[in-house]
Amino acid sequence: MATKWGICSAGKISNDFTVALRSLPSEDHQVVAVAARNLESAQEFGKKHSIPVTYGSYEELARDPNIDVVYIGVIHPYHLKACLLFMDAKKNVLCEKPLAMNAKEVKEIVASAKRNDVFLMEAVWSRFFPASVEIRRMLAQGEVGQVKMVRAQFGQSLMHLPRSMDKELGAGTMLDLGIYPLQFAVMVYGGEMPEKITAVGVCTETGVDETVVVTLMFSKGRMAVITSSSGLELDNDAVIVGTKGHIKIPAHMWCPTSMVVNGKESHYPLPEPDLPLNFLNSTGMRYEAEAVRQCLLKGLKESSVMSHHDSLLLAKIEDEVRQQVGVVYSQDTR
Repeated sequence: MATKWGICSAGKISNDFTVALRSLPSEDHQVVAVAARNLESAQEFGKKHSIPVTYGSYEELARDPNIDVVYIGVIHPYHLKACLLFMDAKKNVLCEKPLAMNAKEVKEIVASAKRNDVFLMEAVWSRFFPASVEIRRMLAQGEVGQVKMVRAQFGQSLMHLPRSMDKELGAGTMLDLGIYPLQFAVMVYGGEMPEKITAVGVCTETGVDETVVVTLMFSKGRMAVITSSSGLELDNDAVIVGTKGHIKIPAHMWCPTSMVVNGKESHYPLPEPDLPLNFLNSTGMRYEAEAVRQCLLKGLKESSVMSHHDSLLLAKIEDEVRQQVGVVYSQDTR
């Protein structure tokens, strides 16, 4: 039986996710409905992607009995409301990153998932790429010895976009881009909370973080340094340094298709999309989608690769970074 997907939002990321799903076998994954804030947008999206059912409200999608799991692609200030809507309707949920605006909202979302006995995962797609799977295998087997340092950076020139400046749209590099090097570091260190977090940053006149540098100190003297910027094009690489060697993702660390281990390079090519994509390597979202399917087939309520604990850990660190840099959202004061 195919996993039947409902798509919440007809925006750019939902387009790419739907294209990614079509790179998987149709007997395993089917998009059966899409909802947007207005019917015209949903119908346009549905026509483009050959989706049989279109809705002009998210509430209608929540009531559709023909859906196994909902992909939530709305912007993150609306994640809490959308997650609660679908989970209260007993729908399984894959929600785009960041899962919420802060740790308080993440706790509320996770509590709803548990209360409604449904599957929930934050769509940190990076963790499901073959390169990421291989990194976890190498670390588990100690192939680079004890890891002592992680360095990761992600920066793009995005300040011309409203979503990078408008606080009400959830603007800020930490939640938008910084989550990628952050999740990479805590993945390498096995989901451990850092003992010390030190953050410095540059904020815009609208009160959002444009560039942030974060140092994380973990137990046993292990460290990570992450850099994130919505104003600068960075190298966007990542390096893991162990006592017996090192692992490097040489480019686009958030969607890796190559990796260098002690000088030896490996490649992990993606399938070609059947429609144009809005973002780099988006067909790589196929890996998280298949992971969701496997969890549902096993009756699991969360993924061990991107667990509820992992989502809360990311949010707690992001909250501390924002506090040190001086970024406060309206959701923080509610």
